[in-house]
Amino acid sequence: MSMMGDAISHAVLPGLAVAFLVTGSRASVPMFLGAAVVGVLTALFTEWVRGLGKVDEGASMGVVFTSLFALGLLLVVQAADHVDLDPGCVLYGAIELTPLDTVTLAGREVPRVVVMLGVVFLLNLTCVLVLYKELQISSFDPALATTLGINARGLHFLLMTLVAVTAVASFETVGNILVVAMLVVPAATAFLLTRRLSVLLVLAVGFGVGSAVVGHVAALAVPAAFGYASTNTAGMMALTSGVGLLVVMVVTLLRRGQPLRD
Repeated sequence: MSMMGDAISHAVLPGLAVAFLVTGSRASVPMFLGAAVVGVLTALFTEWVRGLGKVDEGASMGVVFTSLFALGLLLVVQAADHVDLDPGCVLYGAIELTPLDTVTLAGREVPRVVVMLGVVFLLNLTCVLVLYKELQISSFDPALATTLGINARGLHFLLMTLVAVTAVASFETVGNILVVAMLVVPAATAFLLTRRLSVLLVLAVGFGVGSAVVGHVAALAVPAAFGYASTNTAGMMALTSGVGLLVVMVVTLLRRGQPLRD
């Protein structure tokens, strides 16, 4: 499920292409809606293929996102003269340019992406707080959840839909690399320190925020030490989260008295 974000990042291409073909515009709203719809469909199709073909979730995910990505390429050919696809933007996003794209909120100019991601954050937070107990039971023991009258399958679809919406909302700004890094690495780092789910969630958010802040500062400071102006912020944030995971892993192993080779 951690790799669903990576699959969605590839599979949103047909949604972008269809949005352009229908509206004739590359405005943010239709592009986001097109990508969000396909992102959610990616999660749903993955579950459908897994259940229908009785295959591993990773295999069904690979079938779905590669098929959608190929469909997206075919659709882009139909509008090849009008669509500008920047591979660098797909990989790294354009987080440095977000202050230039603003909207008016309460009489103040704020980056548009702050509003969009703020709404997604509140949606995720509300779902986790309201359905925390149900999500906990259905994630670790779906059979027990079903016997208790909890719709484990429905909650699973909800969780994957939230992943899809979050990945699509973040994709434009931070790109494929940072979406995947922030979905996986902070939680993996927190998992080395605790087995309590509530504590793990708080630590994962903390590691994510810390990696973003330290990565942004490092993107400016580290290259300057070697005579360069700066480096890509999203890439440095991903690198910082990986370094944090490595540090916590080493410290954890040393505290437990285990040799590092283990």
